[in-house]
Amino acid sequence: MNDHYSIGDHVLLIDRKKRRYLITLESGGEFHSHTGVVSHDDLIGNLDGTGCRSSRGENFLAVRPTMSDFILKMPRGAQVIYPKDLGPILMMADLFPGARVLESGIGSGALSMTMLRAGVDIVGYEIREDFAQRAKENVTAVLGTEVMERYKITIGDVYEGIAETNLDRVILDLPEPWQVVPHAVKALRPGGIILAYTPSIVQAVTFREALTEHGFAFAETVEVLNRTWHIEPPAVRPDHRMVAHTAFLTHARMLPS
Repeated sequence: MNDHYSIGDHVLLIDRKKRRYLITLESGGEFHSHTGVVSHDDLIGNLDGTGCRSSRGENFLAVRPTMSDFILKMPRGAQVIYPKDLGPILMMADLFPGARVLESGIGSGALSMTMLRAGVDIVGYEIREDFAQRAKENVTAVLGTEVMERYKITIGDVYEGIAETNLDRVILDLPEPWQVVPHAVKALRPGGIILAYTPSIVQAVTFREALTEHGFAFAETVEVLNRTWHIEPPAVRPDHRMVAHTAFLTHARMLPS
């Protein structure tokens, strides 16, 4: 990655109140806010991490967005899985380079880009064409077009079945993931892992029941809470706000029958 900004780069502008704005640099482009206008041309060619000033004298710090920054600010067709859950998903599903992964409930592509950057090959099932297209656009915006060789999306309903076999992992962000469990039994290789992201504990319980019924082992359900701290010595305390419940992560392993 070039140290200097170029046309087409994503840049995160951060103002003095730590508000964040994601822009894509264009020749002659402008970023408008209540604090004035920032010309893209003033950023193109600058080093990552340099500052800039709006037409009204407001100072901004310009940095390349992390994947977490991009996920929280990117165009959405559906609610994204938050960064606090994306990292644990990588570990709970034990994802690795070259893993063959079925993902369903593609949404805006946050989970897709996270798994792709970990090196997996994804077959996606998505019932909405607009969500699939949005996910592809977001994924290529972060990872480039070459990643599409490892990212194939089928417009279809995974509740009706899975065409693929010998999969390493099945990752689900769906209202009724338990409907996929019977299909996953046929699609996963022995020792393969299934994981579901479910906002409701009732969904998690029903999913767990289906896992038990179909012979999955080592099932575990986890909720990830993210609490930051205010550290300005001598004042040291937990922040008043935290990112608490988003969803339950349930994973299990398929054993040979």
